[in-house]
Amino acid sequence: MSVDPVQEQIRLYAKLRLPTFARYPDILRKARPDARFEELLLELMKAETAQRQENQNRKRLRTAGFPYTKTLDELDLSRYDGNLSELFLNELVSCKFISEKKNVVMIGNPGRGKTHMAIGLGLKACALGMSVLFKNAATLSTELTEAKDNYVLGKLEKRIRQADLLILDEMSYVRFDRFQSELLFKAVSDRSERGSIIVTTNLPFSQWTELFENTAMVAALVDRLTFKSYVLDMNGDSYRLDQTLKAHHS
Repeated sequence: MSVDPVQEQIRLYAKLRLPTFARYPDILRKARPDARFEELLLELMKAETAQRQENQNRKRLRTAGFPYTKTLDELDLSRYDGNLSELFLNELVSCKFISEKKNVVMIGNPGRGKTHMAIGLGLKACALGMSVLFKNAATLSTELTEAKDNYVLGKLEKRIRQADLLILDEMSYVRFDRFQSELLFKAVSDRSERGSIIVTTNLPFSQWTELFENTAMVAALVDRLTFKSYVLDMNGDSYRLDQTLKAHHS
């Protein structure tokens, strides 16, 4: 089989910076017989751009660490007795709340779709080019403690701080000791008005004192999470949106 030196050089250069260009025969096959060189080059550049975007999205998904994939299309709105409108869901799906550095706190009993919705919004944010970090609250508290013990806390805190969206899932099942409380509080505080957080919990704020050994910190933590926030009560007939806690900052 003869080797075309021009083709070989094209493949060589393509490996350096433009891997998609090596698939130029596909573009040629789909092109019109009378296509100009500029048109072929444009198609190659479009293919390269699309491939890069796909690669970047895959990387964002890996970095995010979602436990599984759940899209918002799979969310059954009828479960919320008509109190979650498509209009409001579309507002969240736009991820405008992330660019506005607002938080979303989802409160509801187990099985109400909180984690499902949080993952769906996280996937949407990734698709829009935003960086996301998904963490189970108990797991994150352990990671923060271990990072401190291993003198790499600053590195983990930087990762948390730099994500466009932090998802703290299941802030309700594990009681945090004093050190874990302080480290979690700092992780949340560092993002205050600098980045968005989605929190899912099955406990109303009044019961958060059961989670933290340092109960004096709870009021400050709730204050930071609910400032400039959407607070969603996802327990069926009272599923609603409260634009910040009205009484909280009135």
